[in-house]
Amino acid sequence: MNGPERPAHLRLVSGDAVHPPRDRPDVPFRTSWSADELMAMTFPETKWAVPGVIAEGLNLLAGPPKVGKSWLSLSTAIAVAAGGKALEAIEVEPGPVLYLALEDTPRRLQSRMRKILNSAPAPRDLTLATHCPTLPQGGEEAISRWLERNPGARMVVIDVFAKVRGLTPPGLSAYDADYAAMSRAKGLADTFGVAVVLVHHVRKMASDDFLAEVSGTNGLAGAADATLVLKRARGTADGVLHVTGRDVEEAEYAMAFEPTAGIWRLLDGPPEDHTLSATRAAILRHVRQHPNTTPKVIAEAISLAYDNVKKTCQRMTADGQLCADPAGRYRLPTVATPGSVPAVPAVPDSTSNSANAADLQGQPSLWGVPAVPADKENPLP
Repeated sequence: MNGPERPAHLRLVSGDAVHPPRDRPDVPFRTSWSADELMAMTFPETKWAVPGVIAEGLNLLAGPPKVGKSWLSLSTAIAVAAGGKALEAIEVEPGPVLYLALEDTPRRLQSRMRKILNSAPAPRDLTLATHCPTLPQGGEEAISRWLERNPGARMVVIDVFAKVRGLTPPGLSAYDADYAAMSRAKGLADTFGVAVVLVHHVRKMASDDFLAEVSGTNGLAGAADATLVLKRARGTADGVLHVTGRDVEEAEYAMAFEPTAGIWRLLDGPPEDHTLSATRAAILRHVRQHPNTTPKVIAEAISLAYDNVKKTCQRMTADGQLCADPAGRYRLPTVATPGSVPAVPAVPDSTSNSANAADLQGQPSLWGVPAVPADKENPLP
């Protein structure tokens, strides 16, 4: 290891490359079916770390510097490891979590945890480390061993991805290099049926498409099963969390950061309720609950002057936030307004996942990663 020796309890130690046991028979790797076979199969339910937001698979969490990505990822890791509510609103099923705080010192990590916990006991199922080899140079094997020793693990957080991606192989295009770097982390997620969250940065230049703001090529978002982008918003909301992916519905969540507690809180309603002016937000909330209503009724309901409400409704119609019929009654546009989000689903009853599904349940049988006995050189429990 280069650089100063780190305390054993803060190291991930890698060893020999992982190979399947010699005495284990070959298991067929099925990748094709007839249409009737495929339709007759029963697949396991998606395993959620945070229902509706973070599912098993590779998740890319991006945001600008100092926006609060580390606070968000650490508080979520604590919530999942302890069981409780992520984002102070979503019930999560407890399970082991590995958090790699690769830009933090132990002192800073302890300080942040003390603020988030607020005198609550630290969860025993949360494993923390401030150093990990790059994925190509032993990090992949080290994380695999931790997952082998914690078969019920629900999440692995790597903060930040740049610290573990390793050097770019020569001869690859930028896109192929990004995709290849992500593939190692995706292999861990798929093999163990766990949510792997890679914390990353966004470009300085803003874009109408939040996926285009992820720093790097499209190979990063293309390889991820889900992409989450945390952005600061105007007005009273501290941020908006944009989410899209293969197993999660595309959505936007209004978020508020509480610096004294070090936590992000999920706000009620779509982001525009918190980023618009107070008058527009109040009108939207009323029209959402009472469609086809007039400015006079709205003004009385929200205790604002009629002339103000009437002019604001006209401006909101011009901006596409409301629609009006010939009688002057207002409703939301037929197409859902940007930011409308589906209800967060409950934790699935089934605890099946890609790690315990049958061989023919859509998941190929994969070689297990042999466990490494815990010793002084391997601190992860």
